[in-house]
Amino acid sequence: MNLLHSWRAFLAPKLHRVIEFLSAQGITLAGSLIYGFLCVRLLPYAEYAKFAVVFGFLGTLTVLMDINFSGTLIPLVGERIDDLQLIADYVASLRQLAHRIYFVVAPAAIVIYPLLVHRQHWSWPVVAAMVAILLVAAWCARVSGAYGAVLIVRRDRKRWYRAQMISSLGTLALLGVFWAAHWVNAFSAILINVAGIVFISIFYFFRARHLLGVEGRPSKQKRKAIIHLALPNMSNAVFYAFQGQISLLLITFFGHTTSVASVGALGRLSQVFTLFAQMNPLLLEPYFAKLARARLKANYLGVLAVEGALCLLITGVAAFFPGVFLWILGPRYAGLRFEVLLVIAGRSLGYMSGVLWIIHSARRFVYWWNGMMTIVLTLLVQVVFIWKVDLSTVRAVLILSLATTVAGLFVNILTGVHGFTQGSREFHRS
Repeated sequence: MNLLHSWRAFLAPKLHRVIEFLSAQGITLAGSLIYGFLCVRLLPYAEYAKFAVVFGFLGTLTVLMDINFSGTLIPLVGERIDDLQLIADYVASLRQLAHRIYFVVAPAAIVIYPLLVHRQHWSWPVVAAMVAILLVAAWCARVSGAYGAVLIVRRDRKRWYRAQMISSLGTLALLGVFWAAHWVNAFSAILINVAGIVFISIFYFFRARHLLGVEGRPSKQKRKAIIHLALPNMSNAVFYAFQGQISLLLITFFGHTTSVASVGALGRLSQVFTLFAQMNPLLLEPYFAKLARARLKANYLGVLAVEGALCLLITGVAAFFPGVFLWILGPRYAGLRFEVLLVIAGRSLGYMSGVLWIIHSARRFVYWWNGMMTIVLTLLVQVVFIWKVDLSTVRAVLILSLATTVAGLFVNILTGVHGFTQGSREFHRS
C-alpha cells in the first residue's frame, strides 16, 4: 500500500507528461511496428534480407556517428536554457565533431559493408546503392540527434513528438500507396523508410534554428567540454553499437539469405518491449533518484516484481502460443516456433537488465568494474560461440544472443547486490 501511495504522489504532478508521451510515442511506435511487419509479410526472403541488413547496419552506423556526443548538450547547458547563444555555440561545436567522425566512419563503412554481405551474392550495383543509402541515412540520423536535443533543451516537446508521428504515419501511408500500385520491393521499402529519417532531420534542423535565432560559433573549449563529458561512455557506445545488431550481423556474415531474413523478421517481434523501455527513463530514473533510502529496498523489489511479471507474461505467450507471433510475421516464417521463444525470452531478459541499469544509475550504483565485466563476459561468450558453434543457422545465432543477454543481466544483478551492501559511488564536485 505504501508503494502504491508513493507512486501516486510521484506520478500526479507528471501525469500530463506521461499521457503526452504515451499518446505520441504510442502512435509513432504503432506506425513503425506496422510498417516493419508489413515489410516482413510483403517482401520475399531475398528482398526482406536486404531491407533487414541495411537497417541493422544503419543502427550500428548511427551510434558510431554520434558516440554519445548529442547526449551531452542537455547536461552542458544545464539550467541556462535561455542562453540561446550558448546553446547555438555548443550545437556548432557538435557539428564540427560530427564532420570529423563522419570522415572516419564513412570510409570504413564503404569497405566493411561489402565484406559483411559478400556471402549473400548481391550484385555490386545493389551493394553500392545500399552503401550510398546508408551514408545519407546515417548523416541524417546524426542531424536528428543533435538538433532534436535543442528542441528538448528549449522544452519544445510537442514538435519533437510531432515530427516523429508525421514521419511514422507518412511512411506507412506511402508504403500503402506503393503496395496498391504493386511497386513494393526491397529498395522502395528502404527508400520510404529513409525518407522518414530525412524528414525528421530536416524538421528538427529548421525548428532548432528558429528556436535559437542566432548563429553558433564553434570553439575548441566547447569541443573539449563535449568530449570530456562523453568520454567515459564512448567505449560502451562503440561496444553497444555492434552488440545491438550482433545477431543480424553474424548471420549476415556466416549465413544465407533465408536465415538473414528470418533473423531480421524475428527481431521485429522484440519491439513489443520498446514502449515500456522508452518510458522507464522518464518514470523510473527520476523517481528512484529522489527516493529516500529507507524506502528504496521495498520499491526496488516492487518494481522488479511488476516488470518481471510483465516479462513472464509475454514470454509465456511465446512459449505456449507462438502462433500469435508467427501470425504477425506471416506464413513464410510459420516454422520458427522455438525461435520465437528464444527471441522473446532474450528480449525479456534484456529488458529486465535495462530496468536494473536505470535504477542503479539513478542510485549511483555506477562502478568502473561493471561496464568492463559486461564487455569481457560478452566478448568471451561470443568468442566461444564463434569458435565452437556453426553460426550459419538461425537457432545458433539466437542462442548466442540469449547467452550474451544472460551475461549482461548477471552483471547488473551483481551491481545491485554491491550497491545495496557497499553503497553508492561517491562523486567529488568541484
